[in-house]
Amino acid sequence: MKSDIEIARLAKLEDMNIIADKVGIRTEELIPCGGFKAKVHPKIFDRINKNKDGKLILVTTINPTPEGEGKTTMTIGLGQALAKLGKKTMLCIREPSLGPTMGMKGGAAGGGYSQVLPMEDINLHFTGDMHAITSAHNLLASLLDNHIHHGDEFHIDPRYIVWPRVMDISDRSLRNVVVGLGGPNDGVPHQEEFAITPASEIMAILCLIKDLNDLKERLGRIIVAYTYDNKPITAKDLKAVGAMTVLLKDAMKPNLVQTIEGVPAFVHGGPFANIAHGTNSLFATKMALKLADYVVTEAGFGSELGAEKFFNIVCRTGGLKPDAVVMLVSIKALKRHGKGDVKEGLPNLEKHLGNISIYGIPVVVAINHFIDDTDKEIKIVEEFCKTKNVPIAVADIWCHGGEGGIELAGKLVNLIHNNPSNFKFLYDVNLPVKEKIEIIAKKMYGASRVVYTVAAERDVKLCEELGLDKLPICVAKTQYSLSDDSKCFGKPEGFKITVREIKFSAGAGFLVPMTGKITTMPGLPAKPTSENINIDDEGNITGLF
Repeated sequence: MKSDIEIARLAKLEDMNIIADKVGIRTEELIPCGGFKAKVHPKIFDRINKNKDGKLILVTTINPTPEGEGKTTMTIGLGQALAKLGKKTMLCIREPSLGPTMGMKGGAAGGGYSQVLPMEDINLHFTGDMHAITSAHNLLASLLDNHIHHGDEFHIDPRYIVWPRVMDISDRSLRNVVVGLGGPNDGVPHQEEFAITPASEIMAILCLIKDLNDLKERLGRIIVAYTYDNKPITAKDLKAVGAMTVLLKDAMKPNLVQTIEGVPAFVHGGPFANIAHGTNSLFATKMALKLADYVVTEAGFGSELGAEKFFNIVCRTGGLKPDAVVMLVSIKALKRHGKGDVKEGLPNLEKHLGNISIYGIPVVVAINHFIDDTDKEIKIVEEFCKTKNVPIAVADIWCHGGEGGIELAGKLVNLIHNNPSNFKFLYDVNLPVKEKIEIIAKKMYGASRVVYTVAAERDVKLCEELGLDKLPICVAKTQYSLSDDSKCFGKPEGFKITVREIKFSAGAGFLVPMTGKITTMPGLPAKPTSENINIDDEGNITGLF
């Protein structure tokens, strides 16, 4: 059986003008990025803004295994299946991060015959968006330290510098460092943190903006530090906004590529869902909704993380109304939650289905078929969904591409047309901060209570003093469990969620409670995928999958 990269390399790609024409993007609205990649100019909104929005479909999943359940692959395969049914379809997915690509997953452009292409480019440097975000973020960090070095007009307390540095590589050794050592000419010594680029607030901002002016306004609101009298210092105070915007001017434009079957796809933005809000750019999604009749997007990890944040942050910010949810399930993940028994793992699926029902959105379950799944195991899941009156389809989109998702696509279209969405938010943003966190913890995770460290209590009080308490919540939590303990599988009950601290993303427009042992800088596994990645004398890359 061919590997993902071998399948991708043998695929015949269509000219980008042909791909663009399928959804009505004109040649003059394309900005070629070499080969089979292009950006789409924001001016397209002047022409398409009055178009009726298409149907918005979100793909989510249960609590996953470390290898992932193929959510991006399912999103791509479903898009291809809808296209085979004659539906004008677009995909909106996130850009892969080099952290997982070089660490555990080896890539995030789909798999088998459900991939976005060119696979190697998308999984590596792509169009440079990640580098632009990293550069803009670190420019602000540099300007902050430079301000302190040259006299510190604002009287910044170096103990309360809250703006980290970032890089798009997993490196746990940089989580806590000291910078400015070496003497007076080398800066002012202070403790510093590094985060991975997808956790950058600038990544979140880029994925939530509506236009260039909105980008500038949000960048200006970023809080980087506090003075000795507790006054917040922003990027606007440091006169950083103009230069940061220049670095991001191209990164804000959606990237257009194609699936292996020639379906147009936006791959734009890449926040993680366990430490950020976990969906592609709102800019790309709103553009796609004006261009296509069906738009399929995905939210990172399970319904209690990516989907919850998509509904309560992204949809709230962009005025979106999802029409349906596809709940991806793998037999492997159910066994993990059931200690080897599929039936014992079903309560985890039941909880995630319950989560979606709270939002009033119709849902269909998709079993991502793997070669070692048995008919008996699949039958158990089908019978369970039947008792819940939830439609279910087995999709073999890795092996068969869009054809393998025809049953799922058909049931999804039927669901959308016969079950209108009654979408509603989980909470009112005007509620107190603790109450909003408690609603998420109790209703989405099933927690019995939320406890706060002394530092977190201080953060709650400070955000109220700064007038940030009316912002939505973006909980940073392990993806492997409904709880904040990554080894607590299934559907736990009676557990507590511990909030260590709350980070303020004033520019992005949300608060980030840090729970359990979650960190914004992941580490590499004992045997990282990078050990198997190589390139031969003819330029052929191996080891990506």
